[in-house]
Amino acid sequence: MKFGVFDHVDDSGLPQAEHYETRLRLIEALDRLGFDSYHTAEHHGTNLGLAPSPSVFLSAVAQRTQRLKFGPLVYLPALYHPMRLAEEICMLDQMSRGRLQVGLGRGAVWIEQKIYDIDPGTVPERYREALEILTQALSQDMVDYRGQYYAVDKFPMVLKPYQRPRPPFWYGLSSPESAVWCAQNEVNAVSMMGAAVAKRPFDRYREEWDKLGRKASDLPVLGLNRHIVVADTDAQALKIAGPAYLKWRNSFSWLWDQKGVPFPFPYPETLEAHMAAGFSIVGSPATVRDALAADTAAAGANGVLGHMIFGSLAYEDALRSLELFAAQVIPGLKQAAA
Repeated sequence: MKFGVFDHVDDSGLPQAEHYETRLRLIEALDRLGFDSYHTAEHHGTNLGLAPSPSVFLSAVAQRTQRLKFGPLVYLPALYHPMRLAEEICMLDQMSRGRLQVGLGRGAVWIEQKIYDIDPGTVPERYREALEILTQALSQDMVDYRGQYYAVDKFPMVLKPYQRPRPPFWYGLSSPESAVWCAQNEVNAVSMMGAAVAKRPFDRYREEWDKLGRKASDLPVLGLNRHIVVADTDAQALKIAGPAYLKWRNSFSWLWDQKGVPFPFPYPETLEAHMAAGFSIVGSPATVRDALAADTAAAGANGVLGHMIFGSLAYEDALRSLELFAAQVIPGLKQAAA
């Protein structure tokens, strides 16, 4: 069972320089407390994501941590030239001596793609081409490619990834069909869906993994993403989490509100409704441990990516939550999964 933290690096209400420094201090705590990984989202022109260049932010993470694995979840290759992205990936992997985890995806927020003057209808093909180029670039000495949207003319890959043949990939898994590619390419997968929905692609992943003759012990991470806040009591956790969730939710819809476009995502406006839908787990260590044990067992997950730093959570409250999770939740979940 693996445990990481997912972070939008969304607006906390702090001045921006202080916002980044506070995040980095909490990421240092993740390293110190024994979490396996840290993952940051990529968003543009919105309060939801104040790290629109994951590589820039993660270069600081590489220098402020010693053992923590880290990476984007996800890079949006359609917004880059793939060769520029490949070189950034190699730099980060070398700078961290092999701790980079590379999340890749099409990106569900089409309104941000339009900000970059990219037709959202072209994104699937752009993504397919970019993925082919990146796969070449991270494993070959030369890249030569002709596509509809990208052309690469005998590009020498002077930079190499530290990890061979390439850094591990991550993917947001939503359908059983997508699980086939993930299993074939040994990709770590995460689902933001409820346990019953997540179970279908996770089961398909295992089925494909078995067909390939691979060992169950070598299975990549199949993780559930949940908002998680831990405090000494249920009442304290709910008091802390409620306003923080509302701040995060308002940041999520902020750009849509600015553009006058109906918000298309199924995130309710209250923490209570989010918890009722199964997407937030808030409470004492025992409450969180028991809820996550049931959730991971029902989904067939072998990992958790906790959304544990979000909204207006104060540094002290977020740090206490991480400390309680590491000391009292993780050991119980590992024992239950053994």
